[in-house]
Amino acid sequence: MFNPLEEIKKLNNPARFVFEEVSCYLCGSNNCEKFLVGEDDLTGKEGEFLYVKCKSCSLVYQNPRLPVAGIKEFYDSEYIAHRKKKDWGILTPLFERAMTKHDREKEKLVKKYCDLNAHTEILDVGCAVGTFLLHLNKKYGCKISGVDFKEGLSYPDFDKINFYQGLFYEQNIPEKKFDVVTMWHFFEHDYDPNLSLEMAKKVLKPGGKLIIEVPRLDSRTFKWFKSKWPGVQAPQHTALYDKKCFLEMLKKHNLVVEEYLPYGAFPAYFYIFTGMYFKIIGKGLNLNKIIFPYFLGQFLLSPVLWFQKKLNLSMQTVVCQLP
Repeated sequence: MFNPLEEIKKLNNPARFVFEEVSCYLCGSNNCEKFLVGEDDLTGKEGEFLYVKCKSCSLVYQNPRLPVAGIKEFYDSEYIAHRKKKDWGILTPLFERAMTKHDREKEKLVKKYCDLNAHTEILDVGCAVGTFLLHLNKKYGCKISGVDFKEGLSYPDFDKINFYQGLFYEQNIPEKKFDVVTMWHFFEHDYDPNLSLEMAKKVLKPGGKLIIEVPRLDSRTFKWFKSKWPGVQAPQHTALYDKKCFLEMLKKHNLVVEEYLPYGAFPAYFYIFTGMYFKIIGKGLNLNKIIFPYFLGQFLLSPVLWFQKKLNLSMQTVVCQLP
């Protein structure tokens, strides 16, 4: 039988890394095979991380993985969701528009399935600096709460968020409180997705909506970039979900999928651009150097990107309703 603990010893990792073996999150099996080796291509930090494929259910997950205490160094100020820089010279308006557009796309998706008003209670799991929540609060007056693993988060008006710091499933959150729970690119980072889904069910009101967006393993961009696919993002991403395993994970927890979408609020173009960058240039995405070619490439590809919702480029989203 393939031994992940022996395989990880063959990879290039610093001595300080301590790894823990995990079972398949979906079926609990330990019978797996090597899938790929990923790196932290975004920041360029050292380390090689092993992803395996379960022979019982086909889920792809990182095994062995760094323990929770060991993963914290990969969520520092260089991690893209936590970056605060706003001055990009003449390209600042384009950058700000791209950032706010992401929150507007999330808003459009949520609004399609949920009422948003001053009475709406919304919890964003993996909220980072909370721009999405603050956007909903400003526009609709929604009551906003957020959870994030990262310590010391700060942003203008961040104090308006009822914030829980730490692992989602360890928080003391009131039961049946929220109309909507969102997980925008949180679930693939989760150290215990089963506990998180049960926690989401616990804190949602009857009839409440759970919205989850994750990278899609069986997408065109993964076929193009393989181990350099931005959705790998090792070691932060603990699991890589194709459509089949994603839906089976939800079914396992008796969550009714109201709608499955082969796209998300996150821009597919980011995966196209960064995948090409990692494949051709290498690790370490320097935003100061790539911001101009990023927007130029987006302009040139705009005729294709108009159809991104139908092309299965990179993302998938589910909308679940609590009975």
